Amino acid sequence: MKKKGFTKVLKNFTSETSIFVIMNLSIFKTNCINSIQTQVTWQAPSNIALIKYWGKHGEQLPKNPSLSFTLSSCISTTALDINPISKGTNISFDFYFEGQSKPEFHSKIEVFFKRILPYCPWIANHHITINSQNSFPHSSGIASSGSSMAALASCLVAAEELFDDHADQKASFLARLGSGSAARSINGPITVWGATESVKESSDFFAVPLSESDYHPIFNTYCDAILIIDQGQKKVSSTQGHRLMENHPFGVARFKQAFQNMVNLIKILEEGDLDAFISIVETEALTLHAMMMTGSPNYILMHPNTMEVIQSVWNFRQETKLPVCFTLDAGANVHLLYPQKDAFQIEDWIDHKLKAFCREGKIIKDKVGRGAKKV
Repeated sequence: MKKKGFTKVLKNFTSETSIFVIMNLSIFKTNCINSIQTQVTWQAPSNIALIKYWGKHGEQLPKNPSLSFTLSSCISTTALDINPISKGTNISFDFYFEGQSKPEFHSKIEVFFKRILPYCPWIANHHITINSQNSFPHSSGIASSGSSMAALASCLVAAEELFDDHADQKASFLARLGSGSAARSINGPITVWGATESVKESSDFFAVPLSESDYHPIFNTYCDAILIIDQGQKKVSSTQGHRLMENHPFGVARFKQAFQNMVNLIKILEEGDLDAFISIVETEALTLHAMMMTGSPNYILMHPNTMEVIQSVWNFRQETKLPVCFTLDAGANVHLLYPQKDAFQIEDWIDHKLKAFCREGKIIKDKVGRGAKKV
């Protein structure tokens, strides 16, 4: 990667104040732009974390590193119409989701714009009209904040015409300030967010993709079948969930586990050891839910059908020796991960045995992808 020097600068600073100064003196701040009038559209995918980020500090910084598969078909498409205005006291924007005005999202987007203002100061004297839509159903259990914030950040960076080696870094940096996991949706197929000794260019401030030479080719075509157990709104917001880790009785042990699992998984990905891959991925998923169940307040987010699917996965894998495993986000729905070479047998089993556990039989079949792209 060509961004080595800049990443080293970040790692030399530990206080948020110092980081803020460095970032404002860096390529991440665009002082030269006074007026933009443009329309730009980008797509960005959702992602599924294998090493889970749970617990944060400062301004959207992770307590532990995370690693994810970037998806391909579950995408958000965001179009910006940007026009100059006289500089006012408030950031000026409109937001439409699938053609409808959505004032209930206004507060979240306004917080995002205020956070990125030091790095995109030009937005203070522009009106931005945002039109967004998803390829997947609303409340389908797929993290739309990651894909939507990644698409929005990509649009903003593209509007600056920042077409250099740091464009992806800045887009990831900005996306993180809207949704932590969004940092990982800019690139793919495998992305790491959070400083870890096992990935040299890793950073808490933006995500970096693993080079294809760093992992076995089998992971280039991995599949993800998303079983929709529950289509309802999330019972626990990400913010609430992350707050549980602030004084969690098992927090220190969890963060230590995540750092070690990251080191182990990086080696496993390189070797292509699917048995070891399955062990870590499933442990991470169950640990996430264990943290939810043992926090204060505590939550049980898995449904009875979630447990039925997990037991079915274990039974099927034992009987067939096929390398399918599950992972979970902070909800009831199940992601089933498996190599494309085994897709025919595994998807036949999913369709005939697991569809009954899904709400209205709904299953979304996806695979790993390459990240955000201009439309």
